[in-house]
Amino acid sequence: MNPRYATGPGNGRFSQQTYVQRIPNSQSQQQFQQQVWMRRNESSPIEDGNQNEEEKRVQSEVVDPSSQDWKAQLKIPPVDTRYKTEDVTATKGNEFEDYFLKRELLMGIYEKGFERPSPIQEESIPIALTGSDILARAKNGTGKTAAFCIPALEKIDQNKNAIQVIILVPTRELALQTSQVCKELGKHLNIQVMVTTGGTSLKDDIMRLYQPVHLLVGTPGRVLDLTKKGVCVLKECTMLVMDEADKLLSPEFQPSVEQLIGFLPPNRQILLFSATFPVTVKAFKERFLRRPYIINLMDELTLKGITQYYAFVEERQKVHCLNTLFSKLQINQSIIFCNSVNRVELLAKKITELGYSCFYIHAKMLQSHRNRVFHDFRNGACRNLVCSDLFTRGIDIQAVNVVINFDFPKNSETYLHRVGRSGRFGHLGLAVNLITYEDRFNLYRIEQELGTEIKQIPPQIDQTIYCR
Repeated sequence: MNPRYATGPGNGRFSQQTYVQRIPNSQSQQQFQQQVWMRRNESSPIEDGNQNEEEKRVQSEVVDPSSQDWKAQLKIPPVDTRYKTEDVTATKGNEFEDYFLKRELLMGIYEKGFERPSPIQEESIPIALTGSDILARAKNGTGKTAAFCIPALEKIDQNKNAIQVIILVPTRELALQTSQVCKELGKHLNIQVMVTTGGTSLKDDIMRLYQPVHLLVGTPGRVLDLTKKGVCVLKECTMLVMDEADKLLSPEFQPSVEQLIGFLPPNRQILLFSATFPVTVKAFKERFLRRPYIINLMDELTLKGITQYYAFVEERQKVHCLNTLFSKLQINQSIIFCNSVNRVELLAKKITELGYSCFYIHAKMLQSHRNRVFHDFRNGACRNLVCSDLFTRGIDIQAVNVVINFDFPKNSETYLHRVGRSGRFGHLGLAVNLITYEDRFNLYRIEQELGTEIKQIPPQIDQTIYCR
């Protein structure tokens, strides 16, 4: 992609400006930053009454004040030294500072442990900042969440008491996770983030909306409900992000999403992110997106770092086979998928009886219980989690290095999202599929559709393929 982008409508601070890919080596950082700030001031004239205050703010943000060491004062987590695949390392070499983000946002980015942008972030962030619509397709676990959260936080005016960004997601767990990422990235900004999903108190959400909210993360049904009631006011909401867009445009969610768009102002910007884009997305794009910028980083569908095996077993042998895997594999954390709620609970009981620590989660559990399981598993309280497909979408738990399909999925899309729970952000992972006689046709079809190879499991699995 061309490293320069002509800007369009959107953030006033970016109008009549170009995005420069790298700071030229011949120029000192300080001179370059000062020129940038001067261009910013020229491109958005300030009314006389606010001029002195604005000048002081700009001066305080130039990289000078006792400076260059603002980064040194941050609480940056230890560098992740694990091996990473080119899914996240094949970048153009950009830095987050190249995007002229607010200093406070950069502080949150670095304190979150982000070192430099991943390919999807390099492609998305500068385009999103210009106000253009985006249709972005990238693999699971390559940094899509930050690719839309960073420009969303940058464009919010914290002095304006109004919802300015909505992020829609298909599941409650993903809503909680995304809102947490927004809070962590924006912790040095005075931006109020709220999460709202079904299964929680509507009254509490209504009360919360009477207080300032700048960024709202939620599931479509609940957000639409609050909007129709008149408590979620969207007339100042100029950015709508749809994460896992293929799921949000399924018959279950699409009517709510389309109704919600009707409440947004005419100058709204829509960003669609997903790993898979079925035909429904094309029709939606033509109706609602205006000359969208298309990003496709899917030269292949499965992640490079995930090794996939199958074990051919009879149904009655599955638990014994799982026990063998637990004893042989080097598991940091594992997610084990079943095709029904009933089987999730039965399998969790069996695993506990075998003497292994195990949680389970599915859609029929109380929301408070689901939240507790999700929180505890993410924090490492348990090694194994049995779940239904509730947990396939976007859930990011870095320690998961093994995914086991106890029940083999029926379609390639579900398979892709399941195995994408391991090998997050370019790290290595292992997917083991327990295949019965009835599953053999599905196995072959999914291999063909994804253009991948699922090999027969060897007697011994080399630890370096999923533990480096």
